[in-house]
Amino acid sequence: MNEAGSGNQEIVVDPVLLKRLDAAIQRLGSASDKLKVRHVQPTLQQCEKVLHQPGGVAACYARIEALTHGGIFAGTDWDSPEKLKAVLVRQTLESGQPLTLVLETLSELRLLAIARGEMASAAMTPEAAQDFLARVLGLNLERLFGASTEVSRMADPAWSGTLRRLFELIAEEIGYGQIFDSVIAEIWRILAQRPIETGRIKSMILQLSLWIREGSTDTSQSGWGADRLISALFGPTNETREDPGIDAYEARLSGLDEQSLGQEAAGMARAMYDTGLVSAYHAVLLRYLAREQPDLIPECLGLTASGRNSLRSYSELTHALIDKAVHPETAQAVYGLSLLLERGILHLPPTVPALWRQIGLTLDPVVRERLLATYGAGVSAETRLLAGVISVLGQPLGVGQGNNPTCQAARAIAMWGYTDPDYLLQLVTWAARDNEIHMPFEGTSISSASLSAGLAQGELLDVDPVSAILAPHLDRIYLEMGRLCAPRGGDPHEWINPEMHGWWVARKFNIVVDVPTGKLVDADDFIRRFYAAFHPDHNGNQPVIHPSPAGIAVTDSAARFVGWHAIAIIRVARDPSGTVRVYFFNPNNDSGQDWGAGVHVSTSGHGEYYGESSVPIGDFVSRLYIFHSDPLEQAASSPVEQSEVDRVRQMAIESWAADRV
Repeated sequence: MNEAGSGNQEIVVDPVLLKRLDAAIQRLGSASDKLKVRHVQPTLQQCEKVLHQPGGVAACYARIEALTHGGIFAGTDWDSPEKLKAVLVRQTLESGQPLTLVLETLSELRLLAIARGEMASAAMTPEAAQDFLARVLGLNLERLFGASTEVSRMADPAWSGTLRRLFELIAEEIGYGQIFDSVIAEIWRILAQRPIETGRIKSMILQLSLWIREGSTDTSQSGWGADRLISALFGPTNETREDPGIDAYEARLSGLDEQSLGQEAAGMARAMYDTGLVSAYHAVLLRYLAREQPDLIPECLGLTASGRNSLRSYSELTHALIDKAVHPETAQAVYGLSLLLERGILHLPPTVPALWRQIGLTLDPVVRERLLATYGAGVSAETRLLAGVISVLGQPLGVGQGNNPTCQAARAIAMWGYTDPDYLLQLVTWAARDNEIHMPFEGTSISSASLSAGLAQGELLDVDPVSAILAPHLDRIYLEMGRLCAPRGGDPHEWINPEMHGWWVARKFNIVVDVPTGKLVDADDFIRRFYAAFHPDHNGNQPVIHPSPAGIAVTDSAARFVGWHAIAIIRVARDPSGTVRVYFFNPNNDSGQDWGAGVHVSTSGHGEYYGESSVPIGDFVSRLYIFHSDPLEQAASSPVEQSEVDRVRQMAIESWAADRV
């Protein structure tokens, strides 16, 4: 097999490693069937070293025929390619077992060689191999487009990069048209969560438009609405249909009459609310209307009566926000501005003066450089941050942690934006102006300036501007609070959560894990306490008043324990079918997840508001390990049936708590 024919991934592997791999393949191939097993593991170990090198995936692809004929799959689950199941690949990739990952990677490369006709197989046709790989890509799109999940964050970074290169190679070779509908469905699934940071989604939509332009796929067969996605960004209205460019569109606006401008405004708003995406043309139009036709701003923002009332009451501030923050480079802030007005938070007395302060804020030089380095110099750092503030206040549940271990900080930013915007604006001011924030902890003030770096090292990836400047400070303070709590024993979140998040966090701390041993403890009472605090049939039908911080044991699609994760309970209610569900905020950028054993996290279709995730209450409690409650506020509750307690406990034992009984 010719190395030059293995995709666009240039081979730059260390020649010494390649020589060792070739020698291992030679020994494997020449060994007798009886002795072959001795050579499989050393060969896999050499493959792993090569795979992690730049060009290593292509190098192993060039040797896949020799590896296969040498017996690398003999006696393994991958021995018969025709028996493999595409749906199981995801679980294998999430296993974290290096040699298993090597075998799975080599298996995909073998199927790619068969699909391309470069390797013969009596058991599988090229068409069957190509279909298998297309299904694998469709089921693992986050590997191809670099999405971050709890599983990927916990994975070995070397393997994360290797698997992305593997999927890129496969996609290049079998053609992106094979996964066209899968990509569209994935985009709509993520957009249902209305994230603030949309850079990755926009890149995916741009890729769709390129595939269509190149004729690499037949859009007539697609039922997922690629045209809606592409037009939302590049041609949402009559005057932008052919994507004329920013300057040309701005020049056209001065020649439009009021009716045509109104049609443009309504079209922009429809596209924005349909997808959650904002075209750069929308920012151009809004700025023009603010100058020339302010009466059309409500139509351009898609405002209801509530939003129009906010706009009328605070017109001067709204115009200032548009002037300072809304530009083609920060167009996504238009959606945030619309929702900020709809939420009515400008009627809270501190919000308006705090936003005027933000508009005139002078940034610390270090903060300014950080923002420019992260987002580029298309607009000033002050503009970028103000646009981020607008988005977070309008879409607090659109905050995400990105590919960073900062779920605590992301959750805090979202909860403050949701419940206490004044406090959030104060923290942003400190972080932006002073490059320092202060937080009280049991009567003592903690300054982030005197603390060393926390879990997040270096530049934060895939986050909004508010998170980019604020999360590192919160991360450091969170770790310092943990250090202060360490001598007490137990889980430090018992004291950290109320001190860090606010007075409204209930002081009763419930945990189902014995911290010293990691074993389950008091599981039945833990389940009953949660139902008594949150289930409407057991708590006197008392709704959740403030977002309540909680911790879950994240599991992968095989129900295996991945790690502890911070979330916030937003509400508990019956969905349209009558099922009681927990609706929660997950700072993970992709909140729709498969937690295994039939537990699927939903982000739409079950009564979720934008930004919420949900699961039936029993499924939720089966993955819950800490929560806060206030027993004094709970009404006399009807008892939880023992059968329900048994069911939920068993779900925990069969997943994350399998070795904790």
